[in-house]
Amino acid sequence: QVQLVESGGGLVQAGGSLRLSCAASGTTSSIHVMGWYRQAPGKQRELVANISRGGSTNYADSVKGRFTISRDNAKNIVTLQMNSLRPEDTAVYYCNVQRLMTDWNMRAYWGQGTQVTVSS
Repeated sequence: QVQLVESGGGLVQAGGSLRLSCAASGTTSSIHVMGWYRQAPGKQRELVANISRGGSTNYADSVKGRFTISRDNAKNIVTLQMNSLRPEDTAVYYCNVQRLMTDWNMRAYWGQGTQVTVSS
């Protein structure tokens, strides 16, 4: 079992920066992918960025060049550095981890969500 604790959300003006962190605990040795999704009112949840244990990353086109994802495998922490924030980045951000199970399937775990609001 994996437990997730998120931090770093808040209110920021356009052009500003925020840093989101997510710490995983429990059965963490089998975690393969860690990342962040977001959901704005009236919209579907979308992938923002994720990173594999080996360091491979994926980013949504809308955040490339502005956001950077990183992880500390020893501490089981994933961090999303968000720079040059825009009002359209306003959403609830959810930490997501994927754990490799003994049957080779992935099991997903979700944080409770943290609000990011960017004012114009």
